Amino acid sequence: MNSKILVAILIIVVGVGAFFGGIQYQKAQRSVRLGQFGGQGQFANRAGQQSGRPVTGSIISSDDTSVNVKLADGSTKIVLLSGTTVVNKQTIGSKADLKIGERVLVIGKDNSDGSVTADSVSLNPMLRGVGGGTPAGAK
Repeated sequence: MNSKILVAILIIVVGVGAFFGGIQYQKAQRSVRLGQFGGQGQFANRAGQQSGRPVTGSIISSDDTSVNVKLADGSTKIVLLSGTTVVNKQTIGSKADLKIGERVLVIGKDNSDGSVTADSVSLNPMLRGVGGGTPAGAK
């Protein structure tokens, strides 16, 4: 009878440990989930490295090395484009696609001067709750 009680207690302890271990695993995974677009945490880039918070808004100026993005709160953010920055649209785009008035979602690293070095730029993001409004061209 004692061995049955001991086995039952052991099963309960292992089950509780597995449950709490799973919770800790889920917390660790949250930082790389796409569900975090509301400015809650960091993102992982293609190489699995941590990136900064996303930037979303409308392009107000651009050149070959940067774009200025007007945010929903009216402020602006300078986004630096590197040779490895990926520009996404329905198909792979290029820096020439980054035109004034286009809505963008930028994932990249925060710089000490307040700018962001882009890992990727998505044109016309269709994300609710990010930057507000509807994507350019949407009715």
